[in-house]
Parts: sequence; C-alpha cells; structure tokens
Amino acid sequence: MNLAYWIVAGLLAAFSLYGGVLKAVRSREALRPMMAWVDSTPLPAVRALGVVEVLGAAGLVFPPLTGVAPWLALAAAVGFVVLQIGATRVHLRLGDRRVGLNLILLATAAVTASLATTWL
Repeated sequence: MNLAYWIVAGLLAAFSLYGGVLKAVRSREALRPMMAWVDSTPLPAVRALGVVEVLGAAGLVFPPLTGVAPWLALAAAVGFVVLQIGATRVHLRLGDRRVGLNLILLATAAVTASLATTWL
C-alpha cells in the first residue's frame, strides 16, 4: 500500500504542482491557450486556485514523508476530489466537453484519498 500511495500521490502532486505554479505566476494571456476558462474567471481567483493546488501538492507529500499530521494527506486528496468536481462543472458550463483529463485527475485523487487512509 505504501508504494501504491507514493506512485499515485506523487503523480497527482507533480501534475498539481505544475498546474498550480502556472496559474499562480503566468498572465491570463499565457494561460489562455491551455486553459480557456481563465477568460471567464477573475484573475485573483485563478491565482488563488494555483496557490491551493501548490499547497495541496505539498499536503500530499510532506505529511506522510515526515510523519507529522499525516491526516493532512487525506485532507489534501479529498480537496483535490472537490477541486476536480468543480473544474469539471466549470468546463461543462462553458460548453467545453473535453473533461477527460479532469475525470482522470478526479479518479486519481479518489484513489489517493483511499490509499491515504492507511496513514491514519
């Protein structure tokens, strides 16, 4: 179980860290080719989502790694489930039917949450 957690959580954390940093630092124009939804979202909200993703990635990795507050890994994984449900809803509301990546990330977050329960 430990190895499975690190594989799944590591992939989710890496993807979230990358996307979060992009949202936190890039301009709207630079994000637009990858994320068409940024035009309908206030830039401070985009930045906040980026920060949340970076913190969530840290929450998946550091608590189990250090043994300090390991329940935070479960909280981070559940947070990613909620985030991806919201992201999927935003895409569908805007008429974007390309939600495959969101559904994969949702499933990955759900598996990570399930595996994180072994830390509790």
